[in-house]
Amino acid sequence: MADVVHLPGLFEQIRLVAGLRWRILRNNLKNKNRVWDVIGVVISSIIGIVFVAGMSFLFFAGTLGFLKSGRIGLMALPYWGVFLWWQVMPIFVAGFSPTFSFRTLLRFPLKLTTFYVMAIAYGLADSSALAATCWLLAMLIATAIAQASLLPVMLVATALFVALNVALERLLGAWLEKILARRRSRELFFGLFVLLIIGVQFIGPAIEKYGKSAKPLFAQVFRYLAVFPGSLAGRAVAASASQNWEIVLVSLAGLSAYALIFGGLLGRRLAIQYRGEELSESAAPQRPKKKRAISNDAGAAEAAVFSVLPPVVATILSKEIRYLVRNSFIIVSLISPPVLVLFFSIQFARPHPGTTWRANPEMFFPGMIAYVLLILMAPAYNSFAYEGRGMQTYFVLPLRFRDVLLAKNLTQVSLLAAEMALCAAVLAWRVGLPSSPLLLATLAAVVFAVVGQLTIANWSSLSFPKRMEFGKMKGQRQSGMAVLVSFAAQLVFGGICAPILFLGRWTGDPWLPSEIFLFLSAAAVGGYIASLDAMTRLAERKKESLLETLCK
Repeated sequence: MADVVHLPGLFEQIRLVAGLRWRILRNNLKNKNRVWDVIGVVISSIIGIVFVAGMSFLFFAGTLGFLKSGRIGLMALPYWGVFLWWQVMPIFVAGFSPTFSFRTLLRFPLKLTTFYVMAIAYGLADSSALAATCWLLAMLIATAIAQASLLPVMLVATALFVALNVALERLLGAWLEKILARRRSRELFFGLFVLLIIGVQFIGPAIEKYGKSAKPLFAQVFRYLAVFPGSLAGRAVAASASQNWEIVLVSLAGLSAYALIFGGLLGRRLAIQYRGEELSESAAPQRPKKKRAISNDAGAAEAAVFSVLPPVVATILSKEIRYLVRNSFIIVSLISPPVLVLFFSIQFARPHPGTTWRANPEMFFPGMIAYVLLILMAPAYNSFAYEGRGMQTYFVLPLRFRDVLLAKNLTQVSLLAAEMALCAAVLAWRVGLPSSPLLLATLAAVVFAVVGQLTIANWSSLSFPKRMEFGKMKGQRQSGMAVLVSFAAQLVFGGICAPILFLGRWTGDPWLPSEIFLFLSAAAVGGYIASLDAMTRLAERKKESLLETLCK
């Protein structure tokens, strides 16, 4: 079609596609759940804006301090911070970024140049890119105030720095999309990514222990960073202060070379996509394998475990366990809470240099248990995420929805119990257990917080569902309102539990918090049981919305 019909100009094509995207967004807002989703994203964005504004002030103050104190050679540090943020953070915020697939633009008769320009514009509109741009503007403002003579060179270096970062970020995204087209590749990448993030947490203790002996090694490694973008931008600004124009030109030429290379590689990758590259996850033809029969012993053991539950609950619980085993992302993510608890216990279980302070189990144990609870309760607020078209089965079969919710909640409670037992064992090994009254109070507080949140989580799952798929990373985020409900519930329950735990110390009665939490736990269990019938009626009212969201 592009070869037959005369296409509009570059800016006209961009205007038409932008208008189409706006119409799609406006039509989606006619769905009530989408409206709440957008409201949740807007509120989350406001929190993000506050964070970006605070970091902008820090970049402004840091640049101002470097310039006024004469330490212009350290200007590479903020550039390196922006560079790492720009390239690494898109992976962190992938779950909260727009779920629009850039590849879908190829269904329109676009020119290759238009496709390339829109790719760059899409990269600049990314939340991480906008934050990094704000920080670079703060650095420019600080330079204009402290030493305006450096501003021309810094403007050129910053513009080239932005260009190469946008091109590199889009290039890495395009290649990751190709590499992660298969589920096994995504699972391997996700596992390595989680292990990397966890490993980074141990850099601090390692530096604290081996920092002095490793200092010459670090100094030698830093020399090799001089040819990379962050160092080149900082060196250009520092050289302009001493009017060493040769180094300025070499540094700017290096930044230009990076921008051209990354831009050229991005153009080549986009050209391949433009010519019709298709990324498919279809399995190659192969001979059918014989299914391995399940042994009678395994079947008998499973039947014995689920025999105490109603048949419907036992069946759905068995299905949830199989879903959990299939979802490698969740299995890998379950490793992080015990490892993070180990990290924090290593950090605070021993006295730090220059002080005799160390973690007190009376405070540290409840705090770590609350931290683990904060991490593990989030999936419960979107418990139907992986049902897909199977959601129709719940409304076709003659069953009560309370049994469905009960089975899903039992799965969540089982995971919580196993993870918290492991974390408690790590804490007992590294820090020690608190006194018996506080230990009982903490366990009762966990029961109160978990059961109380399950009632709210069931309501959130029915009111703000969001479909997710096994083995996918991009766009796998909860509904914006579900995130806000989860955050608000955690805040409320944390605000209730914290003062009660301190009552024993304030009143001198160490068993008082345990008594209060046991009463609250009994009330939470009673409220949860009473809410199941109400949730069944809510599921019937939300049936069309649930099927529309999860079965599309």
